[in-house]
Amino acid sequence: MNRFRHLVLGPPLQTQQFIHQRLNKIRALATFSPDALSSIAYANQEIFLGLVVAGSAGLSLAWPIGLAITVLLTIVAISYYQTLTGYPSGGGSYVVARENLGTLPGLVAATALMISYILTAAVSLTAGVEAIASAFPALWPSRVWIALLLLVLLTILNLRGLRETGTMMAIPVYLFLFTYIPMLVYGFVRFIISGGGSLTAVAPAATMPLTTFLVLRTFSAGCTALTGIEAISNGVPAFYPPESKNAQKTLLAMAVLMGLLFVGSIGLTQSFAVIAGPDETILSALARRVLGGGAFYLLIQFSTMLILAVAANTGFAGFPRLAALLAKDRFLPHQFTGLGDRLVLANGILFLSTMTGVLIIGFGGDTHSLIPLFAIGAFLAFTLSQAGMVVHWWKEKGKHWQVKAILNGLGALVTGITVLIVGVSKFRDGAWLTIVVIPLLVILFHRFRGHYRDVAEQLSMGALKKVDRTHLVPRVVIPISGVHRGVVDAVNFAFSISRDVTAVYIELEPGGGERVRAKWAQWWPKVPLVILPSPYRSIVGPLLDFLDQTDEEHADGQLATVLLPEFVPSKWWHGLLHNQTAWLIKAALIYRRRHLGYQRAIIDVPYHLDR
Repeated sequence: MNRFRHLVLGPPLQTQQFIHQRLNKIRALATFSPDALSSIAYANQEIFLGLVVAGSAGLSLAWPIGLAITVLLTIVAISYYQTLTGYPSGGGSYVVARENLGTLPGLVAATALMISYILTAAVSLTAGVEAIASAFPALWPSRVWIALLLLVLLTILNLRGLRETGTMMAIPVYLFLFTYIPMLVYGFVRFIISGGGSLTAVAPAATMPLTTFLVLRTFSAGCTALTGIEAISNGVPAFYPPESKNAQKTLLAMAVLMGLLFVGSIGLTQSFAVIAGPDETILSALARRVLGGGAFYLLIQFSTMLILAVAANTGFAGFPRLAALLAKDRFLPHQFTGLGDRLVLANGILFLSTMTGVLIIGFGGDTHSLIPLFAIGAFLAFTLSQAGMVVHWWKEKGKHWQVKAILNGLGALVTGITVLIVGVSKFRDGAWLTIVVIPLLVILFHRFRGHYRDVAEQLSMGALKKVDRTHLVPRVVIPISGVHRGVVDAVNFAFSISRDVTAVYIELEPGGGERVRAKWAQWWPKVPLVILPSPYRSIVGPLLDFLDQTDEEHADGQLATVLLPEFVPSKWWHGLLHNQTAWLIKAALIYRRRHLGYQRAIIDVPYHLDR
């Protein structure tokens, strides 16, 4: 199994190599930006689906809505640039909100962002599959399985390590940029030369009136274009030194590219009056209108699918680090802090992958069904982070702190308003689920921390009274299933630590105990053997009753030490052919609450079979 794991994931890396696993700006842009850059695919689609029900009057508002979202993008990008200045070692929403607003707002921000990361992965993968299925409609019924296959490949890639992930992510990201931006430029040249189209002539008839609520609902859906912009502030430690400067430059490049792609695609769609069919995305329809249905169109769809597939990597890049921070603060299990063989937070990656797969299957691979759950978590985290930065500048003061506080305050205001709009307009469409889950998870995180606090208190040496029990000689009880070679080492070890040794045999069939007693007497005549009949064919129950009885009878300030002889098969599948009684006994003893105020020692003595 180790050889197979190393073949798939690569050989283990030494801890000293961690610095060499960091990312330069080119790889970092590829690692952290796919979600932000590719969000134009599902954001444009949601704007189109939101407005098309109002006919041409609705679709004519796509351009102003796109401009409003771009302004919001600019404000959020500037706000996060300020965050990188204030937290040069990495200032995700959780860190900023907790340090400046308190533990509860910090946990709310962390929970919202974790949900956003999981949904980012699910939405990106399903949208990527829909992009390629638009070019090849025969794939449409199989989009769940295709999305799951891409999820497995992405999981393996992330488990291999940061540098390899950044290198592999670079291919789809830069392929998308070097194909999509030229297509937009070519489209606008065509529009200038030959003119565009008329929405009035091609738009379907309105099925709903154009209302303020419809516009706000569409705006909230289109705001998914901003998701992923916070990823760089959460991933500063992944950059080469100087981390914060490199992160700031990468953030600026990402924001500029996001704005160009979003405004360009919305404007071109509006200019050419593009309308998508039932089994086609709006970006596919735009590419077909500009390029026709030939090889260049297929290249655009392929590059769109690839960047949407790897856009899920924003979740893989951010979720494990956030989970590790929470685990370090004891709000999540400690397992999330452990680096795997390849110097990656493997448990966080596997957990994210599992939850993403559940969402893909649960929602049938439908991006439109997942979107309502999506934006509220990201914008809630944005709001708390920027509000925290206002408090940070107010505390720190420093040069131009008022300007910095105003910029972050503006970011908090606009994203807070967006949260309200998304929450109200998308509540019945599924946003209620995110609103309900966030407080439940916050309560769960507090329970985790309470448990760790209780454990630390109970394990503390501070209040321990020194009691000398070193003179006690252990009483040893050896449960046996018969007389065989596996018992020999156990008996020898028992006598190396004590002279008070007792063997116990559970008699499941009448008469079986006497045959064991006769054979036992041939080998260890001086070691007492207790035969316990079990009319209900239970092994664990009679053994526990015997241990309780002998402990109460001796009352010597200790519990009997249980020594378990256990033979270990030579091959893993051989274990399936045996009852694993030793495991059952061990589990019963370990998880049974201590008796008479003492702890019981359990010792395994393995006997390894050769074949």
